[in-house]
This record gives sequence, structure tokens and C-alpha cells, in this order.
Amino acid sequence: MTAGIDPGVAPSGPGCVECEEAGGWWVHLRRCAQCGHVGCCDSSPSQHATAHFSSTGHPVVQSFEPGEDWFWDFSRSVGVVGPRLADPQSRPEDQPVPGPAGRVPDDWRDHVH
Repeated sequence: MTAGIDPGVAPSGPGCVECEEAGGWWVHLRRCAQCGHVGCCDSSPSQHATAHFSSTGHPVVQSFEPGEDWFWDFSRSVGVVGPRLADPQSRPEDQPVPGPAGRVPDDWRDHVH
């Protein structure tokens, strides 16, 4: 196993864990390659994927967007190559960006980073 990557761990769900709990929204999703935690990207208002790295030390995320399979190592600030992770590979394709449906404010562009 590559340090910070466990290919057998499934994602925590179809959306950002913390945004779901708080009734928030996100721009794009990132999946922790070590524990499967799905968090929102740094463009999102709450930046939960980076917060997850900061609180756990889990260094590698993979995009959780349809058609994207890139990895990012927060600890080194570089893209890395990783194995195929456990399914599903992305959020549901019918989930809008930003999402989720019904929770994104009309002025969402004013809230992104």
C-alpha cells in the first residue's frame, strides 16, 4: 500500500460529510484516499477536504468528480499517481455542480474561494 492510500476503503457517501451534516453546499468533492472521507474542495465555502487533512494528517485525496481520477498530496503540495480506489469512483452524475440540488444559494459565486 502506498503511504496515505488504501485502495480498499469505500467513500463515505455521495457528498461532503460535514456539509451534509450542516445543510451546506459545495462546488466540487474530494475523497480521502486513506479513509474514504468525502469533503468539499478549496473553492467551496467550507473547504472540508483540506480541514480533514489538517485534522487527521491523511495526506492524499482523489477527485470525487465524474470523469476525473487525479490525486493530490496535501503534505507535499503535488499531484501523485495512485491506484484505482474502491467504488463508487465519483459523486452521482445527476448531482449538480455546485451541489447538492436545493441547497445552493442563487449568489453562490459570491461565496467561492
